[in-house]
Amino acid sequence: MDSTAATSLASLWDQVSGTQPDPDLWVVIATMVAALAVIVPHGVWRVSRNAITIAHEGGHGLVALLTGRSLSGIRLHSDTSGLTVSRGKPTGLGMILTASAGYTAPPLLGLGGAALLGLGRITLLLWLATALLVAMLVMIRNAYGALTVVLTGGTFLVVSWLAGPQVQAAFAYAVVWFLLLGGVRPAFELQAKRSRGGAGDSDADQLSRLTHVPAGLWLFLFHAVSLCSLLGGGRWLLGR
Repeated sequence: MDSTAATSLASLWDQVSGTQPDPDLWVVIATMVAALAVIVPHGVWRVSRNAITIAHEGGHGLVALLTGRSLSGIRLHSDTSGLTVSRGKPTGLGMILTASAGYTAPPLLGLGGAALLGLGRITLLLWLATALLVAMLVMIRNAYGALTVVLTGGTFLVVSWLAGPQVQAAFAYAVVWFLLLGGVRPAFELQAKRSRGGAGDSDADQLSRLTHVPAGLWLFLFHAVSLCSLLGGGRWLLGR
């Protein structure tokens, strides 16, 4: 019995940590087009942006924990806004890093995902994403947020367990393209809101109060991270 279990675990580990062949170039391009199709149209973006919010708030939460803060909970709302509450020193490097992790998390996750896909680690990417979503679910504090994370994590789980290699590859590439391309739009949306006098308590404004650096410079940082991640990640995804 123990030998069979050990063999099964070893086989599972080999499957997760092993490499898979790259999909055809047309699949990579098709998944990029599919990602754009759920990002560019405003009506569709109002729904698909929920996934970016998961990554945004997850970034806040993860960095809060990594910097020694206590994570109280995460809320995701139907208007695609979110709130991550952590406890600790209200100023200092930990708070600055936590506040800056939101807008930078989706594109950086996309960049990391593109690196894994560039190495042929398609299954590993899917399993890591599932694990992160399960860990995040523990910290969700409202019903809508829990539903959103469960549906997203369930999709990853189903694809990881039941789908064939070609479907897994297409799904993984579509997700990474979505994070890279979708990670660009929120910073422009925030800039537009601030130009109209709105979003006075945005991440950029909180960072400005914490660091005495103008919010506009923090917005520039958000733009730089998202665009550089898109260029670097896209190069990995399209590289042959």
